[in-house]
Amino acid sequence: MKPMVSTEVFITSAQGHKQALLTNIVFQQGVASGNVIRIHPTMVKQTMAGIGTSFTEASAFVLAHLEPKKRQTLMEKIWGEKGANFSVARTPIGSTDFCVDGKYTYAEVADDAELQHFSIAHDSNGFSASEYPSIKDEAYDLLPMIHEALAVKSKQEESDLRILASAWTAPPWMKDIEDWYVHGSEGNDYQGTGGWLLDAHQGTYALYIKKYLEAYRQQGVNIWAVTPVNEPYGNNGRWESMHFTPESQRDWIKNHLGPMLKQGQNSDVKIFIFDHNRDALTLWADTIYGDADCAQYVDGAAVHWYESTFKVYEDVFDEVHEKYPQFSIIHSEGCIDDLGNDAPEGVTDPIGFKESGWFGNDDFWWNENATDWAYSTTWQGVVPEDHPMYAPVHRYARNIIVSINHWLSAWVDWNIVLDERGGPNHVGNYCGAPIMINTDSGEIYFTPIFEVLSQFSRSIRPGDSAVQTDTDFTTLKADDVYACATLSSDAMLSVQIFNTTKQAVNFCLEINGQYAEVSIAANALQTIRIPL
Repeated sequence: MKPMVSTEVFITSAQGHKQALLTNIVFQQGVASGNVIRIHPTMVKQTMAGIGTSFTEASAFVLAHLEPKKRQTLMEKIWGEKGANFSVARTPIGSTDFCVDGKYTYAEVADDAELQHFSIAHDSNGFSASEYPSIKDEAYDLLPMIHEALAVKSKQEESDLRILASAWTAPPWMKDIEDWYVHGSEGNDYQGTGGWLLDAHQGTYALYIKKYLEAYRQQGVNIWAVTPVNEPYGNNGRWESMHFTPESQRDWIKNHLGPMLKQGQNSDVKIFIFDHNRDALTLWADTIYGDADCAQYVDGAAVHWYESTFKVYEDVFDEVHEKYPQFSIIHSEGCIDDLGNDAPEGVTDPIGFKESGWFGNDDFWWNENATDWAYSTTWQGVVPEDHPMYAPVHRYARNIIVSINHWLSAWVDWNIVLDERGGPNHVGNYCGAPIMINTDSGEIYFTPIFEVLSQFSRSIRPGDSAVQTDTDFTTLKADDVYACATLSSDAMLSVQIFNTTKQAVNFCLEINGQYAEVSIAANALQTIRIPL
């Protein structure tokens, strides 16, 4: 048998590599020993939809601060074939915390049960330079941002962009609290709420989703999938939200959304349930997939990662897949949340962005500097051991690789672009983004997160299949090195290897009775592409 030879090896590392090409790898016949990563190309698993990011009003606002030509160049780097070439995206239905002012809906007129006044005009209103003097393109907004991404995609042979749409809440007049959210008391007894959908407006909210899909379709944007609501367990009343239980979401899909979307031009739109943290997925799957009348309308589940800064909950994925193999799992949101929170060990100064913080500072992203929402004193039920300080790149790479090994078919990041602080966010929930831009100077900072996501996206394409990947380590620890692999329809194998340690690591990569001795730099993601 002719020895295999890789056609491409590239690396992103803490040492400064940014998807840099390395020397190709030549394999030899035999069985590897020592620290071994074994790929089994014939053991095919789930079909991938790809890697992606999100459109938000906050991202559009920041991009409006760039001159159009500079912005278009940036969009090519995000969506273009020679850039990250993301294949999946998420966009909100109405307002979220990542809005300039928030608290808007497409159905502003109360008690308009037939939604005769429905309008998505807000998504194209733009931002006034008289109010925001640094704005360079007053017409730019969420919908123009999506159009610009689709225009980039249209120039490619692989032009499809799968867009997932999620509402953070129904219009307030459809809910019992008649408001966007209600704050609780600050302190340990914090009990805020996003409210519940009124019985009288169960059908109205389904119509609201339907009209959104039709309005966007008229604007040339075909939505691939929807979720019933973002984070149905709520957020303690901190920003736009609305609650569902597994049972109430099941009944709403079964009796309202499902039948409504099966009619006419929306019949191809997928429904993904849940859209909240991974640890609770089994309960939602049992309740909704276990009801045949509801399950007929559902394609899978969407999950987030905020219940832990290091756990992937792959055991939950395995359990759900074993019970319900016909339903897919996608990761619909993850980010470096609550950027700049204080922590017991100290954290980078949230004000000194560039001097000592995260803006323009790759070291922040590669090392254990980040904290999350669990360090706030007003969240209840937090297990501190699940939220240690962490290295942002490690959280991303580990989560993506382990998730793909355990049945995940798509991984979508949150805001693609934010400003130098991690906003705008109308309630101060500042977070990290793959790309951060100083809105005064126009300086663009591609964080290591962008390079890592781009590297995954370039080599894990829609239609590829995940294949069985095993590790057999003699001297390495389980958390030292992670690996996964995908196989394209034209037999190109892409192997992703992530080294979490501070030292270079040597190992053997074994595939189909051949192996190669490989080295990966410290603190690095390495991709090896091999034609079979």
